Amino acid sequence: MSRLSLAEKMPPLPPITQAIILINVALFCIDIALGGMLTWWMELWPVTSPNFMPWQVVSYAFMHGSITHLLLNMLGLWMFGGEMERLWGPKRYLQFYAAGALAAAACQLIISMVAGWGNPMVGASGALFALLMAFGMTFPDRTILLLIPPIPIKAKYLVMIYGAFELYQGVAGTQSGVAHFAHLGGMLGGWLMLRYWAGKPPFPPRKLGSRGRF
Repeated sequence: MSRLSLAEKMPPLPPITQAIILINVALFCIDIALGGMLTWWMELWPVTSPNFMPWQVVSYAFMHGSITHLLLNMLGLWMFGGEMERLWGPKRYLQFYAAGALAAAACQLIISMVAGWGNPMVGASGALFALLMAFGMTFPDRTILLLIPPIPIKAKYLVMIYGAFELYQGVAGTQSGVAHFAHLGGMLGGWLMLRYWAGKPPFPPRKLGSRGRF
């Protein structure tokens, strides 16, 4: 028997995940060509800022501040997003991704208002953290090999560690320039979406025959 190549072993990337990755990469390249002008319009500013525009609660999730920021988020989408899209299908996957991004934006706007922060936010991390949380709940015993450090860990523990880390960093403020509360907001939005699909509190029970998975 002939050995399968890596490309043959791996399933193709689903269409929505593929489109999101391509859009993020394209916008990053266009923004560089425009000297950062696109970021200024699309990043999420606090509601108290004169630069705030309503579309930014969505557009911010397609912009990134550096090539490292972009690559890490796209790697996460490739690892977790593709798996969840194959499970849910394009429509439900897109709904979940949007819920994570919007919840992250809402959390960042609220915290910025309370704390008096004036910095804008960019990145798909909020939606990615929602996907990570969903992956950990769906495949809790799936082993994931971390890049740094290169050790295997079960998905459920990875989610718990990331959540605790983000909460600590957000409260302690030890890593400036990172929207830790937005990451937590993304996880919260994803969790609420799963509860809604399953008809569990704080949402009313789903009607008989509805497609609840969790």
